[in-house]
Amino acid sequence: MCLRLLTVRARTRAELAGHLTKRGFPDDAADAVLNRLEAVGLIDDEDFAEQWVRSRQANAGKGKRALAAELRTKGVEAELIAGVLDGIDAGAERSRAEQLVERRLRREVLGGDDAKVVRRLVGMLARRGYSQSMAVSVVTDAVAAERERRRV
Repeated sequence: MCLRLLTVRARTRAELAGHLTKRGFPDDAADAVLNRLEAVGLIDDEDFAEQWVRSRQANAGKGKRALAAELRTKGVEAELIAGVLDGIDAGAERSRAEQLVERRLRREVLGGDDAKVVRRLVGMLARRGYSQSMAVSVVTDAVAAERERRRV
């Protein structure tokens, strides 16, 4: 069963243990199987966390907070999460947030009062796990730049 699950995508030890428990396998048999899979390198929580962060950051545009929450639900240990998230460059995270806002801002109507647009965009970034200070900074800069671009 574990091998079948691992052929679909990489999984954490905790995810596999949960599947085995749900299927009714005894704990000692599950531990033996998981230890063997870990020994041969088929289960590696650190590698899983690094791949997950890279993928979710690039494809879904997730920020550090959202990535940490997702990894916690996958059963990754807190030390591993902290280590993987420390590797994220603040500049890269900000540029990804800028890309998200720029793409969304093209569809927005800018008028005299842009507070509604700013709130909407800050909320979008907050839901994706970006800090409030970064979200506000990125959105205000992007709205000002877009207003200037449309003026020309």
